[in-house]
Amino acid sequence: MNPTIAALMFPGMFLLIFLGVPVSLSLIVPALAAGWFAFGDQVFNQLYGGLYSAATNYILSAIPMFVLMGAILERSGIAARLFRTMQLWLGRLPGGLAVATIAMGATFAAAAGVVGAVEVMVGLMAIPAMQRFRYDNSLIAGTICAGGSLGTMIPPSVVAVVYASLAQISVGELFAAMLFPGLVMVALFVLYIIVVCLVDPKKGPRADDPDMRLPVMEKLKITLSGLLPTMLLIVAVLGSLMAGIASPTEAAAVGAVGALILCICYGKFSLPVMRESLAITVRISAMIMLIVAGGIMFTGIFAANGGSRLIQGLISDMGLGVSGTLVLFLCIVFLLGFVLDWTANVLICVPLFLPVLTAAGVDPIWFGTLVIIVIQTSYLTPPMASSIFYLLSIAPPDMKYGQVCKGVVPFILIQFATLALVVLFPALATWLPQRVVGF
Repeated sequence: MNPTIAALMFPGMFLLIFLGVPVSLSLIVPALAAGWFAFGDQVFNQLYGGLYSAATNYILSAIPMFVLMGAILERSGIAARLFRTMQLWLGRLPGGLAVATIAMGATFAAAAGVVGAVEVMVGLMAIPAMQRFRYDNSLIAGTICAGGSLGTMIPPSVVAVVYASLAQISVGELFAAMLFPGLVMVALFVLYIIVVCLVDPKKGPRADDPDMRLPVMEKLKITLSGLLPTMLLIVAVLGSLMAGIASPTEAAAVGAVGALILCICYGKFSLPVMRESLAITVRISAMIMLIVAGGIMFTGIFAANGGSRLIQGLISDMGLGVSGTLVLFLCIVFLLGFVLDWTANVLICVPLFLPVLTAAGVDPIWFGTLVIIVIQTSYLTPPMASSIFYLLSIAPPDMKYGQVCKGVVPFILIQFATLALVVLFPALATWLPQRVVGF
């Protein structure tokens, strides 16, 4: 056991990341080097244990099914139906297309659970629609980045599945804890857009074309075919999970099968659609699982070299108290979010921080909700924001990096406001799990 070796693991990891080495290998290589000091040539047996743990974790088996559900809904064109429905009802509001984009982001986040997929899909549909009505580029960019980031906060979130598996808490309880804060965040996003566009209508003009002026009965017909089936699918998945009727993996499988049934009912099923959906699922799931395995190896070797005792000793010497320790840990999660994928962030921070906070009497469900809000906020915060680079990969040439950064700032402040509300009113995250899960 050598705490100095443990302390050197983090600089080694960041060095590899900055050199462009994949995150999974940036976790595994320092674990291998530091493990050699703790276990000698037996280190490979220890690292194999981390790989086996990731491969046999029953909760993590829900991830491919959630990803597949979102991929089928995207590739089959069901998501486009959802966006048209949102436009019909919301387009004539001040900033209506931006409001529809946030609503679409929240709805598809509940179907996909993967941030990048939500943002790219929503962006490809929303950018042309908003630019056609001459929306301000900064508002367009901020709206799409914020709507796409809801894939972290709106259940069923893959981030929450990984967090729950590491913290050894109920996935259903964590989903329930995230629900109210997620809805509050969406409401604040919408309120901000409407107020800004009322004050300055040029930023988000009302969308007024023949589609928006359809008779109410025609709109209801489109809504029943385009929105209701997907909403019922989402309610079935989340409801069965929160009520304790189904395990995370079973609920995810129900979602994937339901998405396939919708795809068939809409006449969109084809072998190319299924091939693309399965390819996306395999690619994203393999990436997540390899990072999970690397994270388990990294934290295991870190603890074996006395890293956990080192952190506990540092926290004790700082004398921050429970509140100060909580703020410190959330700041570390936020800063790591600039340079690390969310998977690595969760895998490194949760095993190190949660035991300290649990021993201090902090509710792990409440802390998990705070961590997920902070991860979502760091995902959106310049200059290293993944969300911004996802958007720029699909943005038209006239949308510049500076406009995107300017556009996301108000939404970042709203996310911090949501974090503050959950800190000041813990019942936002703790009331629903106590009432709903396993009733």
